[in-house]
Amino acid sequence: MILFRSIDEIREKLTNAVVTIGNFDGVHLGHREIFRLVKKSAVDVGGVSVVITFVPHPLKVLPAGKSLRLINTYSEKETLIGASGVDYLLIIPFSREFANISAESFVRDVLVGKIGAVKLIIGYDYAFGRNREGNVGFLREMGESLGFSVEELGPIGDGRNTYSSSKVREMIGVGDVRGVVAILGRHFSLAGVVVPGHNRGKGLGFPTANLQTDKELIPHFGVYAVKVKIDDVVYDGACNIGDNPTFSDSRTSIEVFIFDYEGYLYGKEIRLFFVDRIRDEKKFVDVAALQKAIAHDVERCREILAGVSIIEYREYLERMEKCR
Repeated sequence: MILFRSIDEIREKLTNAVVTIGNFDGVHLGHREIFRLVKKSAVDVGGVSVVITFVPHPLKVLPAGKSLRLINTYSEKETLIGASGVDYLLIIPFSREFANISAESFVRDVLVGKIGAVKLIIGYDYAFGRNREGNVGFLREMGESLGFSVEELGPIGDGRNTYSSSKVREMIGVGDVRGVVAILGRHFSLAGVVVPGHNRGKGLGFPTANLQTDKELIPHFGVYAVKVKIDDVVYDGACNIGDNPTFSDSRTSIEVFIFDYEGYLYGKEIRLFFVDRIRDEKKFVDVAALQKAIAHDVERCREILAGVSIIEYREYLERMEKCR
């Protein structure tokens, strides 16, 4: 995949570009189906597939969406879009000034003038440009005059749920990390750097790694069975997210006990893949009760994780390659 980080980096029109535009937060199965159709259409016209997205997310710039928690970091989104096998990714820096550009100017000057779009594929609820004037009706009118076609996709889902970023946020927000796999197409994950904590875990017999992460969307407080990737080696683990009510901590922490691992981790980045939620975070009457609960949690996590393999973007890429 060739990556452009601004419109100005495109020096000449692309060959018969089939384009899709969106925020694509989460890069869930609905997004991946759009990418698949864009790639197929590009092959049909002897052209190239192009994904256009924005950084920061428009709702981080526009006043109405300041509280939005992104599913992926921007780096993760790039990786996931790249794994879907498109030819080009254009990341447009989003600002208030860019938000004021009319949809007509964007279509004429960027989609056609810069990129050379011959076809645009968009989701059923997508619109862009000043005041969201770039809806499907407008685009079809512009396409007739500028020589590109427009395909609007209906809702994409599994027959029960429509795949959507808001649904992913809702499920992660209540801790449904097992159920969200059916929408994401992979295990929800987060990466973090191991930093010093309170060092209580070692005294309890379960030394934990404390993570500092840039991830905005964090699963609901509780205990989770997780897979832990360290230097491309995967371990089983138990993760607690919360404020440790037994010790009355004031800050939220992400702590993971990594089974059968004894290496030095401070300063190292590791990634957690959330497989299942075990229980809510609880306040225990004393340390002995907490130790007993942790031992039970670890035993339960070992049972759940036995034989489970993580699903991440590489597995998705392999499936895509087999379908070609």
